[in-house]
Parts: sequence; structure tokens; C-alpha cells
Amino acid sequence: MLSLRPYQEQAADFLYEHDRAMILAPVGAGKTAITLTAMYDMLYEGHVKRWLVVAPLRVATSVWPQEQPKWAPYMSMSICVGTPRERLMAYAADTQVMVVNYDNLQWLSELNLDIFDGVVFDELTRLKNPSGARFKALTKALKCSIRWGLTGSFTSNGLEDVFGQCKIIDQKLLGRSKGAFQQQYFYLVNKDYNDWQPRPGALEQVMARIKPATFVLEPGEYKDKLPPLHTVEVRMDLPDRKPYEDMKKDFVTRFPDATAVAINAAVVTQKLSQMAAGFVYTPEPVWFSGHKFDRLEELLAENQQANTIVFYNFIEELNELQRRFPHARTVDSIDDWNAGRVRLLCLHPRSAGHGLNLQHGGHHIVWLSLPWSLELFEQANGRLHRSGQRHDVWCYVMIANQTVDEKIWAALHSKQAVSDIAMESLK
Repeated sequence: MLSLRPYQEQAADFLYEHDRAMILAPVGAGKTAITLTAMYDMLYEGHVKRWLVVAPLRVATSVWPQEQPKWAPYMSMSICVGTPRERLMAYAADTQVMVVNYDNLQWLSELNLDIFDGVVFDELTRLKNPSGARFKALTKALKCSIRWGLTGSFTSNGLEDVFGQCKIIDQKLLGRSKGAFQQQYFYLVNKDYNDWQPRPGALEQVMARIKPATFVLEPGEYKDKLPPLHTVEVRMDLPDRKPYEDMKKDFVTRFPDATAVAINAAVVTQKLSQMAAGFVYTPEPVWFSGHKFDRLEELLAENQQANTIVFYNFIEELNELQRRFPHARTVDSIDDWNAGRVRLLCLHPRSAGHGLNLQHGGHHIVWLSLPWSLELFEQANGRLHRSGQRHDVWCYVMIANQTVDEKIWAALHSKQAVSDIAMESLK
């Protein structure tokens, strides 16, 4: 059985001492190891008889069953995924821990959840929406007095996200009503769009309220052992701006054999993001520029074909990657990647943003198109920039000048500032 580092021991002790608690920790700092240690201690001391762990699917099937033998080998575990019959078998199994994925929460809520007296929410941000169906189903069915939440991206998309995460852990932290929470800490900017902005000082006030139930993992040794993460903007111009400008101005772009039309501003934004990459769905994809892929070829050559992960947002980007780079592999090749046998690994941030350990296969990342979500951006980068990485990590962000790429990049930086202030307030 492995041993925790001193700073991880402090976090495990915090969980053990608090029935309602949240661990905020950087990607790769060992949240699973910390929690497994505290869970085993709670079982051993008789405070909990059976744990429920809720996690994203890939984390539920890969991370928890892999980490459990290392940190809590005497604790039995069943994985509640798959067909209804397989899930029922895991539910009925005589195990001390059952791990289920978030997508199965509504199914699980129809069963007797009184058999669980402790619950862990891994990647707690999945429950940031208190009006969501699975949030409501879980709140109604789950009566566990011991509730722990784990996340590395607590305020990634703004202060409003904090309410739902705190409510599922302990309603005493920020109250029962999101409306009351908004009235106290926000002001309404635009009623038509339900746009709320934090009042001055709201972030610090909210963090002060939840601090007693929150442990921010001080990086300590962890930070010292991690090599630097270098983020580099790779800028380029659109060779032909007319299709982009037509879409931006008129919500329509015409090509010789197809026409792309956007029905509203939200669709326009999506179309512009596609066009910043050189194509647009009409609904069939139409390519009018290969600027990002040409630059990617140059970048890979400059880096001497070092093993590289490319994050894409659109299926057509993946198709083009596979057309241009026949050796490119996808998420099914994780084992080969970690063994160093994959030169180019193409991943969508939603399929690889949580739970995967990819630090052994390489140390170069390229973002073809950026997500609006800071959580996805940070978590995806954290697949390489984590404990066990032995090289500097290089993250290349491709940005087409004077396009929506610049707005997304600016938004991610703004959200980073909020996240940094929140974490500092909790220390």
C-alpha cells in the first residue's frame, strides 16, 4: 500500500474530521488517493458502512478501480456502469464502496439509497446546476449525512457555479434557494437574458462563508515536483476573410456549391468558431482554408515530431487530422500513448478532460480550437501537466487573428482570474 505525502495527509485528515467537506485541489495532486485513504479510515472506525462514489464515466471505470488497490487494498469496490443488469449486480454486491457515473444518477435514484451512509462527488462541478434533473433526483433520494466533494475547478465558469456545488454538500453553507443567493451576492444586469453579475466583494464574502467546510490543497511538494507549463499563442491570419465576415455581418455565407446559414446569434458564434478553423457546416462541412492545419504541420516539424496531443472541438477537425496525418490515433489508444508508441493523439476535451493519466506518453499539447469552458481547458491540460511528468509541458494555443478565437481566449483568461481569487480567499 502506498503512502500519502504530508500535504495529502492533511487533506485526508480534514475529510475524516468533517462530515460535510470539499477538497479543492490542482489537477493531478492526488484527490483520489486522499479520499480513498479517508474513506477507508471511516469504514475501519465504523463511521460509514457503505460508500457511494459518483464520478464521470471515464473516471468511474478507469481511475477509481485503478487507484483503490494502491491506497485502500482491503476495501471492496463495485463499479455500477453498463447494462441495467450489470448495474443492478454492482448495486446488490456485498461491497463497501459502489462507484457510479453521473449519467446513471436518475436511474439510481429510483432504488433504495438508504444502503449508503456516505457519498463522494468526484468532479463536483458536474452538479453545479441545482435545477438539473439529476441534481433534483439525487437531492430527493439521497439522505447521506456524510458528504464529500472533490474538484479542481470550483469557480471555473464564474461565482454562480458555487451555489449548486455547496448545496449538494451542505445546504447550510449558502442556503437552500439559488434565488436568495443571487439576490444577496449578485445584481441583475439583463432581465431578458437572466444575466446576473457579482456585487463588489461578493466573491470574497462567499468564500469566507464556505471556508470552514473547504480544504484548499496547498501545492507544497507537489508544486516543487512539477515541471513548468509553458503556454504559447500560435497566431495566424485567415487567408480569405470574406466568408467569415459575411457570416459575422449577415448570418449567412455562400460558397459555389453550398450555403451556411445561422438562425440566431448563438449559432453564429458556433459557425464563426468553425470558420476560424477553416471550415463551416452547411450542414455538410465545407472547407475554405487550411491555415491551422498547415501551421500544425510546421509546428510538429519544428518540435521534431515529438509525441503530441491535439485537442479539437469539432468532428470535422478530427476528420481533417486523420486525413492529413494517417498515423493519428484517438482516445482508444491511451495505453499505446502512455507506452510512448503514439506520435499524434487526437482528443476531444470532453472525452479526455477528467481522470486520464497521460503524462507518461509525451509533453506537448496543441489546441486547434478552444472551448468556452475554463474547466475543460484546465482539466485537459492537466492530463499531461501532473504528478509524474518529467519534462516541461508545452501548450500551443492556435488563434486565428481577428476572429472569435480571440474572444474565447480572453474569456478563459477572465475566468482564470476569478478562479485564482476564489482559491486565494479560501486559504
